[in-house]
Amino acid sequence: MIKKLLVANRGEIAVRIIRACRELGIKTVAVYSSADKDCLHVKLADEAFCIGPAPSAKSYLNRTALITVGLSTGCEALHPGVGFLSENAEFAREVEKSGMHWIGPDASVIEMLGDKVQARATAQKSGLPVTPGSDGAVKNAEEGAKIAEKCGYPVIIKAASGGGGKGMRIVRKKEDLAENLTIASAEALANFADGTVYIEKYLVDPRHVELQILGNGKGAVAVLGERDCSVQKNHQKLIEESPSPGVSDKMRENMCRGAVNLFSSLKYRGAGTIEFLVSGDNFYFMEVNARIQVEHPVSEMVTGTDLICEQIRVCTGEKMNLPSGILPVKGWSIEARINAFTPGLIKNLRVPGGNGVRFDSFLYQGYTVVPFYDSMTAKLIVHGQNRKHAVQKLLCALDELYIEGIKTNTDEQKLILNSPKFQSGNFGTGLYAELFPPK
Repeated sequence: MIKKLLVANRGEIAVRIIRACRELGIKTVAVYSSADKDCLHVKLADEAFCIGPAPSAKSYLNRTALITVGLSTGCEALHPGVGFLSENAEFAREVEKSGMHWIGPDASVIEMLGDKVQARATAQKSGLPVTPGSDGAVKNAEEGAKIAEKCGYPVIIKAASGGGGKGMRIVRKKEDLAENLTIASAEALANFADGTVYIEKYLVDPRHVELQILGNGKGAVAVLGERDCSVQKNHQKLIEESPSPGVSDKMRENMCRGAVNLFSSLKYRGAGTIEFLVSGDNFYFMEVNARIQVEHPVSEMVTGTDLICEQIRVCTGEKMNLPSGILPVKGWSIEARINAFTPGLIKNLRVPGGNGVRFDSFLYQGYTVVPFYDSMTAKLIVHGQNRKHAVQKLLCALDELYIEGIKTNTDEQKLILNSPKFQSGNFGTGLYAELFPPK
């Protein structure tokens, strides 16, 4: 086992990685921007170094600074966390070339899966169904119009690189296609330095379901159940649960079989997620996230697995502790993301507790939430005997949670959880817009 690891991220995920390393007996080195000097991950790490000013481009995205800190402090591995450089193939190569272990899949795998056009083609070869659409990148409006007519409107234009709703446009009639292709491509170029886009049939109000996997890099793949991430605001997930209330045993088996085939053929190393859209009795491959996901705790809760610890083990040459194949799940887990609407000083913080309640956060009383980064400040995760029990437990935990000093989305989360449609389990990605229609 390695002795020292660089945490190349911030906030909640950095805290999570540091805690896992402590359990494994690994020393940690944190990095931070000048705006994050008081962040919890800085206080918890064994060593911490400022790598630049608040803007991410000058700090957390500074590849040279990150590698320099890692090497100068004797780190044997680098964990990129989520976001930032976690799916940057070039950075993964640089880390491995420096002599440190990259806690993630091989750079060539990241590169292939990061191109959604190529990933879609690879998924098809593994026997996974994909939504009707373009076989590759859309070169111009004329070609796009032919593809859209064949698919049938509405269609969705997507960026081949990146995610998070950037470079994504829904087109409901042919007159709007050319303009939206131009806009989506420009947005993709601005956000991901790649203006390549492709077209798929747009599924109205589907479920968003993903599988959590862990690979040993030699072909063995473990599947840790599925997560339902259908509650979304502007393509950003708000509530995640495992298992999914909308997946039958047969669909689950087919999803898992296809995922194992895909990741095994890639000799995938570490944690990863394969995402699907579910419409009726059909499911369609959407994309792969070649990293740990924000919502990984719900999979940990239902399988009794520490995914970060396992991820570090397999990516540093240790044996995978999980058996290959589909792991059994126990009970039901739900996670609510606690997002800050405003920055500000945390004047008071009361954290919920009890059996099966987990609060992952970087908040503490006296800390000032800064406005420069992602709005997620915490994740509240519960585990119950069944879905009804888990929903009720999460509502109780949200009632107990008290954060004074910033405005958060906790009231919004309660409204979602209490809605009859969510409680029925019969909903899709349109639920949020239905409950909170645009004004």
